[in-house]
Amino acid sequence: MKAYINNSIDPYFNLAAEQYLLDTEDGLIFMLWRNDKAVIIGRNQNAYAEIDRAYVKEHNIAVVRRLTGGGAVFHDLGNVNFTFISPKSDSDLLDFSHFCAPVVKALQKLGVPAELSGRNDMTVDGRKFSGNAACVYNGKSMHHGTLLFSADISDVEGALRVDPEKMQSKGIKSVRSRVCNLKEYLPDLDVTGFFDYLIKEIAPGASYFSEEQIKGINKLKDEKYGSWEWNYGVSKQYAKTAKKRYPFGTVEVSYTAENGILTEVKISGDYFGRLPTKELEERLVGIRLSYGELCAACSGADGCISGSTPDQIADLFMQ
Repeated sequence: MKAYINNSIDPYFNLAAEQYLLDTEDGLIFMLWRNDKAVIIGRNQNAYAEIDRAYVKEHNIAVVRRLTGGGAVFHDLGNVNFTFISPKSDSDLLDFSHFCAPVVKALQKLGVPAELSGRNDMTVDGRKFSGNAACVYNGKSMHHGTLLFSADISDVEGALRVDPEKMQSKGIKSVRSRVCNLKEYLPDLDVTGFFDYLIKEIAPGASYFSEEQIKGINKLKDEKYGSWEWNYGVSKQYAKTAKKRYPFGTVEVSYTAENGILTEVKISGDYFGRLPTKELEERLVGIRLSYGELCAACSGADGCISGSTPDQIADLFMQ
């Protein structure tokens, strides 16, 4: 395994670094990194719906879109992030346990009773300290996760608009009661000591980026990850929107139809998928708002929205 210590705290640079490694490296890759204050939104999410824009502006919190699906997460310097890039096939995409195992093992070695929980979380005593996401890109799979060590939980609450249905489905009253910092369990460590410990345990011999790599990452940052087009996109109004939470995540469909035929379709949410959601959106354009035709067009929808069935997606258009 080739490993990198990324000392940058620039969220735009760090998300660009992941894609740069996907574009240029082969074999199993590991990277450990931290971000300054930022909300990192999932590839398929509507940025405007996920963040409190006034709060992030007032507190100078960056908003950056990542390559992977899943929900929005908050990063600050009290948060340590890890990335695994693998040449494995997309059949391994949602095997979160495989890539979380080294982190869980390292924490258990310190006496922290960490475990993998639910769809993509790591928890301790029932409280979440890590969210994880994955994608297939450029013929490789990428898995990355957050580790709350000494994050400012008030910023987590202020910056994110957490879906009340998501909280209710977990029987939780607030973000604060749901998450925890690992510092509670490791009072003798600070975040940099924790960072160094993870490198030693998971990837001894890790190196830093070369000048050439930094140049390439900065180019990708300037052209993509630092751009409004990538992070927010063009705000568009649709004639109708329907949203529902399923065991595999929240799905929201927005669409415009003329004479009962779909002319524009946008699907967003915190789900995961092996294929780009755009493939399903394009397949639906030109389809009549007929349950049978929608189900037929949504055949194989689980490739874009893992865990879904054609009737579940079709139902949203019929609400």
